[in-house]
Amino acid sequence: MAIAKMVWVIAGIICVGLAFIGVFLPILPTTPFLLLAAYFFAKSSKRLHSWLLNHKTFGSLIKNWQETGSIAKSAKVKAVIVMIASIMLSFLFEFSILILAIQTIILGLVAIFILTRPLPKKNK
Repeated sequence: MAIAKMVWVIAGIICVGLAFIGVFLPILPTTPFLLLAAYFFAKSSKRLHSWLLNHKTFGSLIKNWQETGSIAKSAKVKAVIVMIASIMLSFLFEFSILILAIQTIILGLVAIFILTRPLPKKNK
């Protein structure tokens, strides 16, 4: 395996690990790391890319994004809920106003991006 492919595989594995951690930590996003992992595996390992695309939980999310740039309604709702929860936790932990403002602006922009993506087309 060429060095470049090994770097892509390692980057993909790291992203899958971060995505796994993100399932349990609301401050770490799962989806972007899975999308990155899919990109890295597509450049380096057909087997790992196929595994990720056929994953029973995350496969359809990745396929929808790669094929049409769409995000399922349930994923949108969960993402926005987690973003709101993160801001509320930061407020409860009494983060500085500056941090809260930056976090709110960034997560607000991310929420707008997510909410404006199309919904996946239903299979007929």
